[in-house]
Parts: sequence; C-alpha cells; structure tokens
Amino acid sequence: MSGDRLAIEVSRLTKRYGDVTAVRDLTFTVQPGVVTGFLGPNGAGKTTTMRMVTGLVSPTSGTATIGGQPYGRLARPSRTVGAVFDPDAFHPGHTARDHLRVYAAMAGCPDSRVTELLDLLGLAEAADRRTRGFSTGMRQRLNLATALLGDPRVLLLDEPGNGLDPQGVSWLRGLLRRLAGEGRTVLISSHVLSEIQQLVDDVVVIRRGELVAAGPWSRIAGPPSVLVASPDAEALASALREAPAQRAVPAQRADPAGASVEAGASVEAAGPGRLRVRGLDAPGIADLAAARRLRIHELVTESAGLERLFLDLTTDKAATR
Repeated sequence: MSGDRLAIEVSRLTKRYGDVTAVRDLTFTVQPGVVTGFLGPNGAGKTTTMRMVTGLVSPTSGTATIGGQPYGRLARPSRTVGAVFDPDAFHPGHTARDHLRVYAAMAGCPDSRVTELLDLLGLAEAADRRTRGFSTGMRQRLNLATALLGDPRVLLLDEPGNGLDPQGVSWLRGLLRRLAGEGRTVLISSHVLSEIQQLVDDVVVIRRGELVAAGPWSRIAGPPSVLVASPDAEALASALREAPAQRAVPAQRADPAGASVEAGASVEAAGPGRLRVRGLDAPGIADLAAARRLRIHELVTESAGLERLFLDLTTDKAATR
C-alpha cells in the first residue's frame, strides 16, 4: 500500500435532501502528490461532498471513488483513507493515548503507532491528559493523529487549521506538504484563504453545490494584475483598452463546468488617478504609456490573491472589491 498513488474521482455527484439540492452534478479529480484546497462559501456543499466520498452520506446520483473504488468496497478502508470532519470526535473522559489506542485496535494498528503519532503531532506531553481540557488546537492535532493511524494514502480534512496558533499553522503546512510529497492524496477544506494560498497546489471551488473552477491554483488564478498610478489615468485607460489584442497576456479563468476560457486585457478604476490592469504586464503598460506620451508615477505588480479569486468566483458581483 505504501507505494500506491490513489486519486479521488467525483463524477456527476448529486445529493438532494427533499426539495433542497446540496450538491448538483459535481465532477472533479483530486490528484495524488499535491495538496488540493476545497473551497466554497458556507453551505456550498463541501462537507456533504467529502462525506459522500467517504461513504458517510449516500449520493442521490453520480459516483465518488478512491483509486477507482467506492469507499464501501475498499478492502482496508482505515489503511487507505484518513478523514477529519468532527473536531470533537472523542470521549471527553479519555486521554489522548486511550483515544488513539481504541481507534488503533479497530484499525488493526499496533500501540507503537500510537506512540509514533503522539510524537509526530506534538502531543507526547499531553498524551495522558483527559481530552476535555484540550484546547481547540490540541483537538485538531488529536483528530489528525486519528486520521493518520492507518498510514493512509488519502487524507480528507475539514478545516484542519481551525484553532491552531501561527506556529501550529506553520507546522501543519509543513506536515501536509511532506505527506503530499510522499505521493499521498490530500484534500482540505478551509475558510482561512491566506493560509490555503500558501499551502495548496490545486483548488476545487464550488458554489451552491456546483463546480465553479478546478485545477492548478497558478492556472486558475491567471497572471497577476498591475496597479498603475498616473496623472493621465483616464487617457491611459482608453489607450490600454484600445491596445492591440496581441499585446495582451491572456488570463485564464474557469467556466462553470471547469473548462478554462481566455479573457483579454481589462482596466478598472482603483481610486483617484489609479488603475488596475489585467491581461497586460508592467513592461507592456510602460511601453504603451511612453508611446502615447502619458505619465506614469507607479507600477506595482499584484500577486493573484486567493481571496480575490474566491470572491470573483463565488459571488454574483465583485462588489466587495
């Protein structure tokens, strides 16, 4: 099992609860060897989807497979998939060590694996404390230790960084990167977008139970925008909008079905005398301004932030910009 590389494949997955459709015709693939962020507003259907992948919720239609098999048909599911959905999934009167021993026995893991994970997850000093006194961050570490008991090749983690301090978040980032580097498949949902941006390689974004975008973060984000300060902002904006199409650096966006489409250069006001330009890089803007004898006081290339992309993809209008 240690050498297996198992993809998660979701195909036309739908879940209805009476008249409410929580997930609608959802299709995406989570590849091994990378960390994939599963993003969407509250109520978008992320947890429902992850529960369908692990067999905790039955789909109305469609399929979710791990290495080509639905969870219920895996020969040794606890050795294949580790999942964290509930931050309080342990008895408050048990110690961390006792909790892990119970789950280790169910998974057929030796006690030595419990000791190994207590050390790995930074819980060795708290191993014999009752979990009722654990902080949120310690509970997260214990849940992650539980998911890792069977040394699974696939991890599904719902908000794993919730409650961790900055040091804990940095530690989690390093751990998940290392696990993905070993060829494991790692899918994490989170609302802490600044942290996700530093952690993920790929993203799957859903809204109202439907796919909005999926693929490598760098491709979906597209090229960065350029912030321009100019006393001739109005004339510069007109010149940029009239620039020949071949001068534009195409930006990539995903359509609702996940396919990428091209968008040309665009210009929007970013304050008095300031413009935000997409689709043309800073040297191209400077060259055009010089050719038109227009003044530029500042050119700043902005990184393609995940928070901005998230708002672009999951709101009807980017009114919060």
